[in-house]
Amino acid sequence: MNGKRWMALGAVAFLLMIAVISNIYSFARTTMEDIEGMGSMFSPTLEETVEIGTEPGKIVLMELNGIIQDTGGSGGIFAVDTYNHQQFLEHLEYASQDPQVEGIVIRVNTPGGGVVESAEIYDKILSAKEEYEIPVYISMANMAASGGYYIAAPATKIFASEQTITGSIGVIMESINIAGLAEQFGIEVNTIKSGEYKDIMSATREMTDDERDILQSIIDESYEEFVRIIAEGRQMDSEEVREIADGRIYTGNQAFELGLVDELGNTDDAIADLKEMIDADVSVVKYGGGSSFSDLFKLLAPNASSKPEHEMAAILDYISEQRTPTLKYLYSE
Repeated sequence: MNGKRWMALGAVAFLLMIAVISNIYSFARTTMEDIEGMGSMFSPTLEETVEIGTEPGKIVLMELNGIIQDTGGSGGIFAVDTYNHQQFLEHLEYASQDPQVEGIVIRVNTPGGGVVESAEIYDKILSAKEEYEIPVYISMANMAASGGYYIAAPATKIFASEQTITGSIGVIMESINIAGLAEQFGIEVNTIKSGEYKDIMSATREMTDDERDILQSIIDESYEEFVRIIAEGRQMDSEEVREIADGRIYTGNQAFELGLVDELGNTDDAIADLKEMIDADVSVVKYGGGSSFSDLFKLLAPNASSKPEHEMAAILDYISEQRTPTLKYLYSE
């Protein structure tokens, strides 16, 4: 057998090996994601006691960290730990329905996020207060801006540190315009569409005045809803809200002076105040964050999410998001 045949056989063997490894990897990933999904169904019942009380009942301490957006679940065992929208909603609903829960404290650290996702959290908090009669406290951490304030508005009480960044009350929609860049490199984009506005906010051409008017009307509608939410939650006049809801940010001190927060203090202060309100020294608990199987895998492969291919996936996700503009209650630096 000559050298060329040996090289051909070697190439075939190599390709077969890659195919087998790929199939094994795919099966393992799918299986682990299924197991993770099973674990998440039970995760709300996994409680960690962070403060032991002397009386029956409990306060649930929840944390909202990161941009408020629904990424379709946990993202699998290879995902970087981040905000999980569906899990947060499930935990909030679970706490609301638990007869042992005397109150909920949500520690918020977010620049905001999607309009729809923020509204979903708002509805859950309102339900906890009105339907289940459970007091809900918000404790603002480093930042609780835009959508972070939207979800705080209906709270029983809002705490913020003196240097918390909050406010940024308003709505934003962004897209990238690469028309000039495309022209520079001789790139021509052909678009076939069913209607005049089908490619509104296209990245490959300038926006028309009519298109800008259409989008502004949508922004204005969402803004009015934001104003209504704050006016109702903070018992303020709508015009009073509009005067301070021009998109600017406020420190915790400034927000306190404007009536946007109730007290200056940290999460411990919020918990202590809630205990005083319910007049009970109950325990404080936190819910588990997911499947123990996925946690084990992350311990065994701590660098999986930092591989170049996963970094590239994150970049592609960002580019995809920019190509599909959405309404956001988001503080954008």
